[in-house]
Amino acid sequence: MKRVYFDYQAGSPVDSRVFEAMTPYFGIMFGNPSSTHGLGQEAKTAIEDARMKVASLIGARKKEEIIFTSGATESNNLALIGTAQRNKEKGDGIVTSTIEHISILNICKYLARQGFKVKHVPVDSYGLVDPTSVEKTISEKTILVSIMHANGEIGTIEPIAEIGRIAHAHGAAFHVDAVAAAGKIPVDVVGDKIDLLSLSSNDLYGPKGVGALYVNEGTRMAPILIGGGQERGLRSGTENVPAIIGMGRAAEIAAQEMGDESARLARLRDRLHAGIAKEIPYSYLNGHPAARLPNNLSMRFSYIEGESLVLSLDMEGIAVSSGSACSSKTLEPSHVLRAIGLAHQEAHGSLLFSLGRWNSDDDVDQVLSVLPSIVGRLRRMSPLTPKDLQV
Repeated sequence: MKRVYFDYQAGSPVDSRVFEAMTPYFGIMFGNPSSTHGLGQEAKTAIEDARMKVASLIGARKKEEIIFTSGATESNNLALIGTAQRNKEKGDGIVTSTIEHISILNICKYLARQGFKVKHVPVDSYGLVDPTSVEKTISEKTILVSIMHANGEIGTIEPIAEIGRIAHAHGAAFHVDAVAAAGKIPVDVVGDKIDLLSLSSNDLYGPKGVGALYVNEGTRMAPILIGGGQERGLRSGTENVPAIIGMGRAAEIAAQEMGDESARLARLRDRLHAGIAKEIPYSYLNGHPAARLPNNLSMRFSYIEGESLVLSLDMEGIAVSSGSACSSKTLEPSHVLRAIGLAHQEAHGSLLFSLGRWNSDDDVDQVLSVLPSIVGRLRRMSPLTPKDLQV
């Protein structure tokens, strides 16, 4: 059975070019970057080269503004907790949205228990944050605004530049979770007035277990890991050299190929969407129809459970998801889909196709060849399905 993978948002394979760049640092170039001898300095030089490549991908002015972490969750923790703790004498207000990644929402819950005042701005039916709502929510006590660049579950791209200007006008630091966006669409930390930005290596076809946080020069924050002072003292611990090298190479490839690759994925996504809309009645697009990531197609199907679709497609060799992998441990419907106004049963009937570097037209054809019959079979089994669809 030919395997088709449409779950790149949950995890991506390491690009062979990335693996090739990493390989020497598992063996012959094994030095500790903090060592002063040749092997150590080779590792340090390689890390600085990777730092420059990541900085270039997001338009940072200086490579020193990139802090390597163990992944996007740690980057989010460092950004929010580090900023809140360092600036609590200025205020206790934090503004975020209702559709942030679960790591952001749980960090905000933690900070609320520490006495910080967290406010969540709503989104519209497309998942868009209204910058006016952000401005109305900010107070003189607000020290941090955290809004994602794009939502990995429904694909909607947020008006980051406008929100950044508003945050700065009120003297608040601006954090952006760019995990879903980086490498898919242009990210400009300077032009969009971003102070802190979280990245994940694996979403760039790099290795798992490594990420980065952009920290604009002059942004005040406290470390959350205390140790030997690596990464400007903001993230102590011996660097994961092979993984960092891999992330740097992945960022370099993404910067070089993003334009053509995003256009190719958008074409495949639109072809898949058109085929589903034509062949399957009562199927609907989640998220914004235009301001969306090029690799994201989130669909919902009436009178059907998304998990049943996932399992049925998996039996046909097709890997998809029903939402964020990080939220899949609960039986509750996606908080993102509920935030855009979907009813409980609508949210449960959603399916996420996230496309990637190795998808092709053949993959789209394979999905379209089996999905309509799967939906039809599952609808015939449901007591909620209207009689005209049970044929």
